[in-house]
Formats: sequence, structure tokens, C-alpha cells
Amino acid sequence: MRKNNWACFLLILAGIVIGGFIGNLFPSTWLNYGQTFGLSNPIVFDIGIMCITFGLTIKITVASIIGIAIGIIIYRII
Repeated sequence: MRKNNWACFLLILAGIVIGGFIGNLFPSTWLNYGQTFGLSNPIVFDIGIMCITFGLTIKITVASIIGIAIGIIIYRII
């Protein structure tokens, strides 16, 4: 039986979101320990009549890594 790759992607994404939420619930614990990387200042293109702003910041915490692992385990069980 072939498994759906979209289901795996959605479970991993849900694990990241739920893990990040749990990490924010307990800000002073080891669950919220992690690293933030990306663009600290957004890139702005201003051409007079239009202004476009690009920016991306990703924060990886211990809780989000645990959420990813749980998502993969659930995918293998399904």
C-alpha cells in the first residue's frame, strides 16, 4: 500500500506548529531552547508607486523537533 506524501508533510507541519505553541507556553523551560535564523531586517524594494517587503525568520526549538518526531511516528503508524 502506497502512503501519501502530503499526509507526511501535513503531519510534520502540524508537529512544528504544535511544538512551537508548546514551547511558547513554557518560555523558561528547556522546551523553548532553540535557535533563530533568517533575515533580521527585511529587504525593502521601493520603486515609487509600489513598495515590496521580503522577510523570513525561522525559530527551531526543542519542542518543535519533538513535534516533528511525533508527526513522523504518527505517519508511520497510519
